[in-house]
Amino acid sequence: MLKVHHLERSRSMRILWLLEELGVGYELIGYQRHPVTIRAPETLKAIHPLGKAPVIEDNGLVITESGAIIEYLVDAYGDGRLAPARGDPEHARYLEWLHYAEGSAMLPIMVTLLGAWTGGLPDGLKGFIAPEVELVLDYLSKAVGADGYLLKSGFSAADIQMSYVVGSARMGGLLQGRPDLLAYLERLELRPAYRKSVEIGGPPYAMDQL
Repeated sequence: MLKVHHLERSRSMRILWLLEELGVGYELIGYQRHPVTIRAPETLKAIHPLGKAPVIEDNGLVITESGAIIEYLVDAYGDGRLAPARGDPEHARYLEWLHYAEGSAMLPIMVTLLGAWTGGLPDGLKGFIAPEVELVLDYLSKAVGADGYLLKSGFSAADIQMSYVVGSARMGGLLQGRPDLLAYLERLELRPAYRKSVEIGGPPYAMDQL
């Protein structure tokens, strides 16, 4: 059976959500964060040298990185669901959003959150990062509009991947004055599969308050 190595309050909740959307059975192997460092336990390194989650095991494969896992699972188990078909012009946009989430979008938001968590960013770094955060959020807001998703064809696995970015921004108070993104996140969190994944794996965010 497919195994999912899931770290509490982490990106790996997205993999549980995806599998619930697809109705795929899996074995959940849970891990707790260190109470002081908030990092993943060393035991995860026995599964993958990076020692990070999510990690899946399937048919002898061990795969890490959310985008790679999502792409693999949709190809292996999706049966045409949650992604445009290869050859469809929208498939390229789907891949762009899927990898933009962690490739570019998450960095300025995560740096901002870590700054708040550790006592504040240096002025020079803050001056560089703040416009990057606004660039990401402007881009996402324009894409989803008042009532849509990242793709014109509707909800896809790219939205699952992007949810952690937008949710982290909300947690850090970065969505003030951005009703489109707040409404987008609410649409995602109302999905039954999302709610089921939270019941199983807990909330997705590493820090409740900053």
